[in-house]
Amino acid sequence: QVQLVESGGGLVQAGGSLRLSCAASGRTFSTYTMGWFRQAPGKEREFVAAIGWSGSSTTYADSVKGRFTISRDNAKNTVDLQMNSLKPEDTAVYYCEADRAALRVVPRTTPGSYDYWGQGTQVTVSS
Repeated sequence: QVQLVESGGGLVQAGGSLRLSCAASGRTFSTYTMGWFRQAPGKEREFVAAIGWSGSSTTYADSVKGRFTISRDNAKNTVDLQMNSLKPEDTAVYYCEADRAALRVVPRTTPGSYDYWGQGTQVTVSS
């Protein structure tokens, strides 16, 4: 079982930056693919970014490519999402998720395909 706790959300003006962090429990964190997903009011959850178990493989949604960066620290069991040049359309609840399939080569991007997720953290971008 893995527990995930997100932090770092808040209110920011358009063009600003936020850094989300996710702390994970469990000794097998380093073998999991980790992802960030988001859900805006009235919309379905959507993929944002994912990072493979070693950190060498990353993938991003087209809408955030070049603005967001995902990273992980397996020694600390954490995964971060650096968000720059934020836009009002980035407003959503952001969820950290874990894919327990060990050592997956290509990170999954499909919402609902991960095994664990946190409670979410609200990001609000004002125009």
